[in-house]
Amino acid sequence: MAVDLARILANVTPLVEGLLLLDTVRFAAPGGPPVFNPDTNSYDVPEGVTLYEGPGAVQSGSLPESSSAVVATQPWVNETTSKYKAFTPLTAPIAARDTIVTVVQVHAGGDQTLVGRQWRAMDPSQGGTLGVVRITSLDQLQQSAGGA
Repeated sequence: MAVDLARILANVTPLVEGLLLLDTVRFAAPGGPPVFNPDTNSYDVPEGVTLYEGPGAVQSGSLPESSSAVVATQPWVNETTSKYKAFTPLTAPIAARDTIVTVVQVHAGGDQTLVGRQWRAMDPSQGGTLGVVRITSLDQLQQSAGGA
């Protein structure tokens, strides 16, 4: 008896979306260079055209990483690479590199400090023939007034 994989995935997808995609995320094209926000003492990246806004989730992918600089007088770069993953339905568009991802709303009981935080897509969204959600690799935007 052959397994009808398409039917199985069609049944699994709503279950996974219902358990994982509890928040609202926005994917937008970059709208220009970072702008200093004196209220948060950080730089915000202005959003351009909204490409997607709807169900999603953002989760940490690993611990932050620091890279050594090529300049002998500066042993470390100013920012770390903070790897995160965004999860969206397969119906969401594939995010291009540098797409700005913002958490718009967090489910009840979720981490409300994520609302308004921004990430940049490191690469186009991942895809696969057996996927049930779209995954996009992210780097958190974390420039401060004293940073680059």
